Amino acid sequence: MKQASLIKALIVAASLAGMGLGTAMAQDQLKTQDQLKTQDKDMVKDKDMVKDQDRLRDQDRLYIYGYELMTDQERNAHRERMRAAKTLQERDRIRAEHRVQMDARAKERGATIIHRDGGAASNSGSSGAGSGSGAGGKK
Repeated sequence: MKQASLIKALIVAASLAGMGLGTAMAQDQLKTQDQLKTQDKDMVKDKDMVKDQDRLRDQDRLYIYGYELMTDQERNAHRERMRAAKTLQERDRIRAEHRVQMDARAKERGATIIHRDGGAASNSGSSGAGSGSGAGGKK
């Protein structure tokens, strides 16, 4: 009888120890799953950030005259000048100065500047086509 009680007690103790071990393993699995979910979210954020950077770069190619002739540092400086301009007239003046600089650079390098509408610009000064900030006259 004592042996049977002792065996039962050992079985119960082993079961409890196994349950404790099982609980710890389950907690470890949950922690690992949470870490993997966080990593997945971070990867999605990173991919989204890269897409955003690509989209902004593409927009710059469309909106910064002579983009392809500029360094990253020059593009950043141009963006900052445009952001710092307080009036439309000041922005137009900055654009005009920038256009003259890019046309001179293109002529010097024998390059052709691509307009935002996809057409080639003249590299012999401003042609008037594509200059300004709008896509046409006011009605």
